[in-house]
Amino acid sequence: MKFPDPVQIAVPFFILLIIIEMVAVKRGARGAYDWRDSATSLTMGMGSTLAGLLSAGIVAGLAFWFWQHRLFDIPIAWWSGILCFVLDDFAYYVFHRTAHRIRWFWASHVIHHSSQHYNLSTALRQTWTGFISLGFIFRLPLFLIGFPPALVFFCAALNLVYQFWIHTEVVKRLPWGLEAWLNTPSHHRVHHGTNPRYLDRNYAGVFIVWDRWLGTFEPEHDDEPVRYGIVKNLPTFNPLWTATHEWVGIAKDVWHAPSWKARWMYIAGPPGWTPDGSRDTADVIRAAWEQEQAQAQAAE
Repeated sequence: MKFPDPVQIAVPFFILLIIIEMVAVKRGARGAYDWRDSATSLTMGMGSTLAGLLSAGIVAGLAFWFWQHRLFDIPIAWWSGILCFVLDDFAYYVFHRTAHRIRWFWASHVIHHSSQHYNLSTALRQTWTGFISLGFIFRLPLFLIGFPPALVFFCAALNLVYQFWIHTEVVKRLPWGLEAWLNTPSHHRVHHGTNPRYLDRNYAGVFIVWDRWLGTFEPEHDDEPVRYGIVKNLPTFNPLWTATHEWVGIAKDVWHAPSWKARWMYIAGPPGWTPDGSRDTADVIRAAWEQEQAQAQAAE
């Protein structure tokens, strides 16, 4: 069975919604646009599409190999479509959490977080090196279980399309029932924050329940506006540097590492890890903030 390409269908609507958001922001809606930042995001999106096309054959080949060794014969039906969509979203959660906790995966994912603005064009800011960092491996178990490759790829594309609209400040909060179950603009704004309390939170693609159940959920606090970007923001809008800066950082750190253990940790450890503690990981930053909050409460 051949499925339509949701991304291809959605692209014209992406462009239309970006234009509508730009007009809304210009007329006073919450949010901000910088043409240089948006141009970088658009360039990153086009480069990511090209990189995906170049690696599609290998990824598809691996998918079919795993499916040929499947554990179950799962047909394409309404129930398998729903089950595949839910499990694919959980696979995305695992990937996304890993991409923030292991520097090798972060080297690709950091691109998406590198904008200091949060608008619909930010959704287009995607990596050029996803194949190198092996992000596709997190969906391979779905093929091994027995979901047909065409169905998995379709669900993955739907997941990607869903995540476009949540990259906005124009939408504040949705009704509580939706906020409880789904990833929303409010939840995803938190994910893009560099505030200590917001770091490494809300990894969901579609269903925020994964974060609620697995201890990684943080609500958006009205008394603490989100600061967007990465802990050390880039000083340039150059797309090539945006795409490669973390890989360059890994290479430099590995080259100058004092031991093989340090070399391994520079690759497989959390972003910000150093053998001497001269840089801070997200856990260290958050722990320091929590200690400050505890001391402030004790002093009251």
